[in-house]
Amino acid sequence: MRASGILLHISSLPSPYGIGTLGKAAYDFADFLRAAGQHYWQILPIGPTSYGDSPYQSPSTCAGNPYFIDLDLLVEDGLLEQEELEEISWPTNAERVDYGFQFGVRYELLYKAFLRGRDRYAEEILRFRDENPWLEDYALFMALKRSRNMECWAQWPQEIRQRHPGAIASYATTLAEDMNFFIFVQFLFYRQWNALRNYVHELGIEIIGDIPIYVPYDSCDVWANPKLFQLNDDGSPIGVAGCPPDSFCADGQLWGNPLYDWKKMKEDGYGWWRARICAASKLFDVIRIDHFRGLESYWFVPSTDDTARNGHWEQGPSYDFINTLKAAFPNLRLIAEDLGFLTPEVVRLQKDSGFPGMKILEFAFDPREPSDYLPHRFEHNCICYSGTHDNETLVQWLQGQSKETVDYIKKYVYEEADEKLPWAILRLGMASVADIFIAQIQDYLELDGSARMNEPGAVSTQNWTWRMREGMLTSDLAERIRALTVLYER
Repeated sequence: MRASGILLHISSLPSPYGIGTLGKAAYDFADFLRAAGQHYWQILPIGPTSYGDSPYQSPSTCAGNPYFIDLDLLVEDGLLEQEELEEISWPTNAERVDYGFQFGVRYELLYKAFLRGRDRYAEEILRFRDENPWLEDYALFMALKRSRNMECWAQWPQEIRQRHPGAIASYATTLAEDMNFFIFVQFLFYRQWNALRNYVHELGIEIIGDIPIYVPYDSCDVWANPKLFQLNDDGSPIGVAGCPPDSFCADGQLWGNPLYDWKKMKEDGYGWWRARICAASKLFDVIRIDHFRGLESYWFVPSTDDTARNGHWEQGPSYDFINTLKAAFPNLRLIAEDLGFLTPEVVRLQKDSGFPGMKILEFAFDPREPSDYLPHRFEHNCICYSGTHDNETLVQWLQGQSKETVDYIKKYVYEEADEKLPWAILRLGMASVADIFIAQIQDYLELDGSARMNEPGAVSTQNWTWRMREGMLTSDLAERIRALTVLYER
């Protein structure tokens, strides 16, 4: 079925508390999607964020971000007092998230909710623990980090770093209160998430969620499953992930994530991955796997290197992994983020998998040679994007193009006299044969580079911080989007 949707992360929703949440603004955005005739809401990974604030570097593949728990809903539930919120000097900048501030105040508020709610919801929490086996390791991991000033697990005493059974039992007893707190926080997140997702479904909208292919070194996943990663005997990484040098980055990109030991993972039929996909399926209707090409082959960088320049390609799990997932999840709906350096082998794997790939309109227009991202080259089984969270907004991107390129774009899209070029490109995506068209809300709002979500490889305090201001989503905008949606039968 032809359909369309909008990309907007939870953190970018407006709220009076410095970051978007699962509260009123999320429900309002779902209503806006319905009014605009959209069938999909795409978001970024929703796990807890850590150093660098990137949702793609979370200490857990299954946990939800505590910052997204809506405080007003906790007041309605009697878990917080309104006065407790009013006595905090919340950030006044409505267009940026201050993650340091959130870290400083959120957990204190959530602990007050924990003290009031742990007995009231005791039976529900027990069921929640039974239904989510990842919780115990996550809660102990976070309790340990909290007790040790958030230091990396590699700095912990040897017995707990290496998960000796006696040490696990001892620390679980000593830190039981903190473990219960972190479990309660996850209970609150999932409770609010499930309520929102049910509401979204009632509107005929589905959620496209994003899972990073890799996990950070300082994560519960690596600490709890060291044998599944390429680590030395002392627990340090042998090699780390990245991507090779290209025209955008002469040194390549050094992500620093530990690499999987795919041979070890295969021994139990990729059990860790199956558990991860199962957990994601409880949250999302469609799953986008970031850096899909890494499943065919991945860029191995020695852990001692400062850049990705001297890395090399190593073989990934390829068809064996894909076929295992498809057998375990016959109804799996997955999007393959097949961007970057694509070899014939990667292209073949994506096509043979049956999972739709991605087409980015900002990559399409080169007046010197035809591009596979031009809409007339699309096949049906693909998802067309104006741009992703890693791209410039359409307005910013157009500002940086040469006159030759802009003239080529105008010639291609047949720009109408009364239609601005960003909207002409959005129209082009809507009109394409792609099964689904997704645009960032920034592009519909015609926002400039100040609204860019992320600039890959850049050390910037602006990354991941953009927020939509209250009142931007008007009924006129919804009607304009709906008109395009109806015209092109999405």
